[in-house]
Amino acid sequence: MGLQPFLVLSSALFCIGLFGVITRRNTIGILLGIELMLNSVNINLVAFSRFNGSVAGMVFTVFTISITVAEMALGLAIVILLFRVRRTAMADHLDLLKG
Repeated sequence: MGLQPFLVLSSALFCIGLFGVITRRNTIGILLGIELMLNSVNINLVAFSRFNGSVAGMVFTVFTISITVAEMALGLAIVILLFRVRRTAMADHLDLLKG
């Protein structure tokens, strides 16, 4: 199998994630869209690594996945804290910097 099916899958996944980030108002949905976009980047890294016959892309993918997990944990903690303070998880209602 060539490189093109992986690139098509990755671009479709990235577009779905971007659509989720742009259209969602719920912060959890926005975080899920970002997660989809980062997973599409990981698919690209693995596909190019396999296409070139190198292991560097797969190793970089493992580091990217660990950073993504830490980012999602931190983002979810912030969303839970905002929900406890403001009683809403809608991104439109979060105006903490307005006085």
